[in-house]
Amino acid sequence: MLPITPSFRLDGRRALVTGGSKGLGFAASAALAAAGAEVTLCARNVDDLSAAISAITASGGSARPLVLDVADLTAVETAIAAAAPFHILVNNAGTNRPRTFLDVTVDDFDVIMGLNLRSAFFVAQAVAKRMTQAQIAGSIIHISSQMGHVGGANRTVYCASKAAIEGLTKAMAIDLAHQQIRVNTIGPTFIETPLTQPFFENAAFKASVLQKIKLGRLGRVEDIMGAVVFLASDASALMTGTSMLIDGGWTAD
Repeated sequence: MLPITPSFRLDGRRALVTGGSKGLGFAASAALAAAGAEVTLCARNVDDLSAAISAITASGGSARPLVLDVADLTAVETAIAAAAPFHILVNNAGTNRPRTFLDVTVDDFDVIMGLNLRSAFFVAQAVAKRMTQAQIAGSIIHISSQMGHVGGANRTVYCASKAAIEGLTKAMAIDLAHQQIRVNTIGPTFIETPLTQPFFENAAFKASVLQKIKLGRLGRVEDIMGAVVFLASDASALMTGTSMLIDGGWTAD
């Protein structure tokens, strides 16, 4: 009998994307909607959300806004408890304050770790609780970074936060496996987004980045879209507790 390729379609599934109105989060939202999911975009800025929702719905996708600061854990718990349970979470909201180790302040540490790890942890917990209650076999995707696997200059706290996400993913995968909830990460290299664009205005920095990306170019948001759909879909049904590195070969050596 000819084996049948598992479907990459997401029809009938509900997805939540944090930081969903811009950059990687918007690309992930667009990819999930194009695959048939009903996508809830979570962000703080109403205007940005409205623009993102309009773009997705204009292309035939199903999208709705959730105005929410994921750093407010009480608001997170309330919002997710009030929503229909999600089948998919893309935990994308994050930040960075590039600074040499000796110059990192307590505020820098708290802001980066607060959003990249603390918020990600409790958003995932709230979504997983609802999945469990509804007996949903779900997929949780943490947007991590190649910097969760290697070090980088002026990125001590960011690297620490993403390495923690990698460890969290493995442990979550073990705890949630009996519920058929899969947990994986996507680890991009430097991607051209509005957040990273100012960094690349520094020619020396851009050259140093391109030297380490073996394929010779910066990442584009489109480069992560297929991975998001793959990890969200039945095509990755036996994948959990692992990381997909989309780094152009940065970590190959």
